[in-house]
Amino acid sequence: RLFWFLRVVMGLFTGAVVLTVQFTRDWETGWVAANTSYKSFSHALVNVNIGLHIGLAGVNVTLVGNPVNQLNETINYNEHFDWSFHADYDRSYDKGLERGLPSPILYVAEKFTTQSPCGMHKQYRISSHYTSLTLWMAFCTWLISILLFSMPILLYGACMLLLTAVLMLSSLLFFTARNTPKCPVQFGPASLKTDYGGSFWLTLATGLLCLLLGLGIIILNSLQPEKLKLVFNLDKGKGEE
Repeated sequence: RLFWFLRVVMGLFTGAVVLTVQFTRDWETGWVAANTSYKSFSHALVNVNIGLHIGLAGVNVTLVGNPVNQLNETINYNEHFDWSFHADYDRSYDKGLERGLPSPILYVAEKFTTQSPCGMHKQYRISSHYTSLTLWMAFCTWLISILLFSMPILLYGACMLLLTAVLMLSSLLFFTARNTPKCPVQFGPASLKTDYGGSFWLTLATGLLCLLLGLGIIILNSLQPEKLKLVFNLDKGKGEE
């Protein structure tokens, strides 16, 4: 039953990854420690860690004091600015202004507004939407592959698994396809730089795993179909050769 257990785990793992990364906020991340102003029209400086976390639905900006309590306030913020289809990013930013969020958060969030000269809003929003759409397609092909493997129609199941891998890897290309350079986010001498985060690398690893499994099943089906039946616990005469 070991092979059966591994099949179930791998199948559930792939589906869970494809579904989860749609909603995570660490496709691209970065942080910087800085000594910067805390509020507009104030000369008071604070020591803070500023984080930028980009997901498919928007950006999260974190601000944590070092120490947390400074200027008689608790500096511990995690603000989300949404750019999904139904959302208005600029409106989210305006609400942040109305609430009087700390200057570092507004400064970072302003880089992604539609009026920013950086031009990052359109690039990130479009690439994120195509990435999300491609991942939903990958989720559908994964469901079909699970159905085909259970029937069992192994060769077609492997083809759908390969298609799942292609879609997952294509989603990464969509996410990285931008024609504008990253806009500098400076806090005095310190610079906030981002790099691909956990969700990006998890999607890459899962896509490559699906690719290897799909190719492995197709090759095994061609060269040693009896061993493939053994892996899938099939009796003789069952399964597609």
